[in-house]
This record gives sequence, C-alpha cells and structure tokens, in this order.
Amino acid sequence: MFRFIITAVFAVTASVATAAVDIKTITSDGGINAWVVEEPSIPFVALEIRIRGGASLDVEGKRGAVNLMMGLLEEGSGDMTAQEFQAKRESLAASFGYRAYDDTISLSAKFLTENQDDALALFKQSLVSPTFDQDAIDRVRAQVISGINSDAKNPNRIAGAFFDEAAFGDHPYGSSMDGTIESVTALTRDDMFDAHRNVLTRDRLFVSVVGDVTADAVGPMLDDLLGDLPDEGPALPDDVDFGLAGGVTVIDYETPQSVALFGHAGIERDDDDFFAAYIMNQILGAGGFESRLMNEVREKRGLTYGISTFLVPKFHAEMMLGQVASANETIAEAIEVTRNEWARLADEGVTDEELETAKTFLTGEYPLRFDGNGEIADIMVGMQMIGLPPEYVINRNDYIEAVTLDDINRVAGELLDPEALHFVVVGQPEGLTTTE
Repeated sequence: MFRFIITAVFAVTASVATAAVDIKTITSDGGINAWVVEEPSIPFVALEIRIRGGASLDVEGKRGAVNLMMGLLEEGSGDMTAQEFQAKRESLAASFGYRAYDDTISLSAKFLTENQDDALALFKQSLVSPTFDQDAIDRVRAQVISGINSDAKNPNRIAGAFFDEAAFGDHPYGSSMDGTIESVTALTRDDMFDAHRNVLTRDRLFVSVVGDVTADAVGPMLDDLLGDLPDEGPALPDDVDFGLAGGVTVIDYETPQSVALFGHAGIERDDDDFFAAYIMNQILGAGGFESRLMNEVREKRGLTYGISTFLVPKFHAEMMLGQVASANETIAEAIEVTRNEWARLADEGVTDEELETAKTFLTGEYPLRFDGNGEIADIMVGMQMIGLPPEYVINRNDYIEAVTLDDINRVAGELLDPEALHFVVVGQPEGLTTTE
C-alpha cells in the first residue's frame, strides 16, 4: 500500500503557519538549492534530503530493488563493515535515516555541531561508497521477505495490494515497492549498484538544513556531501489515471472483523481548489470525532471503532481514500452509511458551523507540532517538493480562512462521487458480494 508521504507533508507543513521561522534560500557553487533556518541556540543540526524518483524507478523485473538498496546504505561502506559503521555513528552521537517511498527517497542526518565534520564525512561515505556486501544483502533481504510474508497475512495490507493493482495496473503504483518474494529473492549485488546509481542523483534534490549552522556555510557543506553523486537519473514514470470503477470487491479471509479500503480519483495538490477539498475532507472523515463519518458510523450506530478519509495527491496520480473496519455482520451497513454520507455531502454540502469548526482546528492545532529542528527541516523539504514558496509559512492560514462555504460546497459536489467509490473488503462479510 502507498506510503502517504505527500498528504502527511502537507498536514505537517500547516503547522508552521504561526511560527516565527526565517527561511533563507541558498544555491551552492555546485548548483544545489537548499532552504536554511539558522538556530544557534542549541548546538545541533538537522539535515533532510529528498530525491524524487524513489521506488518508481525500479527496473522492470527488479521490483523491490530500490527498497532493498536503501536498507543497505548503513550496512557497510568505504572500508567499514556494518558493525564498524554503526559503532562510529554511535560514537559521534549522530543519527542517520534512509527510507524509500513510491516517489522519493528520504535521507536524513542529525548531529551535534562539535561533531559536524566527522558526522557528515561518515554520512557521505554511506551515500557515495556503499559496499553492498553479500552477507549484508542476504541479511536485509531476509528481513524484507519476512515483511512481505507478514503483509500477506494482514487484512489491511491485502486490501491495499488489491486496490493498488486494480487502480493502477502495471504502473509502479500498482505494486508494492517492497517487491514480491520472487523478485526480491532474485535481486543481485549488481542490481543494488544499479538501483543506487539510478536514484541517488543530483538532478532531483530537495534539501533543508536547520540548526546551529549559517546559510553561508551550507553551500560548501552540501557540495562536499552530495557533489559526487551522479548528475542525472533515468526518466520518471508517466502520470497514470485512477482506473478502478465503483463497486465492491470481497476478498475472503477468515477473521471475525472485515476491513475495507475505499476510494476514487482525487485532486491535484496544485489545484486552485485544493484548500477547499482539504477542509471538506476534514469535515467528512479526517477530523476524528468531529467528522461526519465518525459521527454517523461510530457514534450513532456503533458499527466501528474508527473510520477515516484522506487525500492522496501523489506525483503521478491523485486519490481520495478511506478505511473502516467492522464486524463481519455489520460491515455491509457501515459501507452503506459511508456511501450515503458521501452522497449527502456532495448533494447538500457542509454547514457554516462545520466550516468554522474545521477552520479553527486547522489554523490552531498544527503550530503545536512545530517544536524541533528535525520537524522544521522535514516541513521545509516537504514544502519544496510540492512547490510551495518559503512565504507559505506566513500565508498558509490566510489560504484556509479565505475558503468560503460556497467554495467547499461546490468542490464537494465536483469531487465526491458515491457511485465511483470502490470498496475492497477483506474478511467474511455478511450481505456483501463482489460486483462486476
């Protein structure tokens, strides 16, 4: 199932709306763009790097290669074994992160100012000189395969895998970035070097640095850290339409509770109506106990412990999704109520009270999460990736407040389509069968 990085980034980005953050933009001599916040009060630096492409750049027949490769970057590099690398990192009190997502890879480093040179040298070594020793490949491969086997028994993962494949077919979005047991088992050491060369490139870099550092020093620091990466990577995949029509798919699985993943096509992040859709989704299903779906499905009828919806504006496709779990004997009613609420909001819109409640939450809650160098760095790199300017941190709440009741209700009517909703249900639901 998708790693919902873009939706999460947008939500966290909202937290900076009332924070006093002085973002400086720099371009290094080597052409690397970065956003910098100088915060000398604590002798600590957080560095966040994203590179577009991610697992979507898996070579045909090599699904899972990027994911496996990213898990190996701290498993031996230069002349160090995995154990030596970890011991050195711990001696520096540094932390590094390496993650693959559908559309990006994430690289992060956090370190004390006094250890900056040594920490960055070690981090660079892991990025540009991984050894991909066979024993490390076999060890991490076994962990990945264990995860794939576990996912095959997880109803939520089963629903997600079917939904993705049905919606996106042979596009990279249509299969798990983890790969299959067969594809991961067949991956070789050469495949790791190929994946590394394809995704760790300089042409799609997004960088943020926050902490006890000056903007003038960041450029040389990044040129040294990232200057040895290849200049360009392979072409990104094409955009893809959401290809799953409305209906129900039931996947038989022995469990007392069925889980359902549901959704239809969504809205692009740079659409003029995105803020209206964002607030509308908050009212429909993203607002916890304040949301309509939670009120109707849980509070009034007791059909579930929780139900939620979320916008997923990915780089090559957009979706609006939701999830709910209910007992086998009540999941059909939960789905009926969900579809009815989808239709009611599309037809009738929201009330003034709902809109003001949602605005109050969205403009007031997120600043509470803006509380550390790492969080700020993550926010800033996320903003860059979705094309937001630094000024967004000042103007974001104004965008929320500018959305009118007419805006929301128009967008609800255009975006929400109850007949297009497809529910993938994993369990043994009573009263539900697969529709054509």
